Amino acid sequence: MANFFKKAFSDMKENAKAQHEADKAEFEAVKAESKANFEENRGRNTFAKAKADSKKSWDDAHMSPSESAAKDQQERDAKIASAKERTEAANARYEAAKKK
Repeated sequence: MANFFKKAFSDMKENAKAQHEADKAEFEAVKAESKANFEENRGRNTFAKAKADSKKSWDDAHMSPSESAAKDQQERDAKIASAKERTEAANARYEAAKKK
């Protein structure tokens, strides 16, 4: 029983480390994209973009709960599909490297 808990906590620790690394990478990507967006829009009239963003926010705020839930589910499905594709690609790379 003691080994079970040791292994469980060890797995949780490894998972937490992996999630932390993923979060750090995501944060760095968002940070870089934000810097790039800022530089691209520096000194330009971004009224059209601001207006489009506000319209999207307005439309999102005025969705029915079922529409909002459907949109959220669609976004989650897209993220899951993307993650599965990346996982398959990584597994293929792993198998190729393992055969060398």
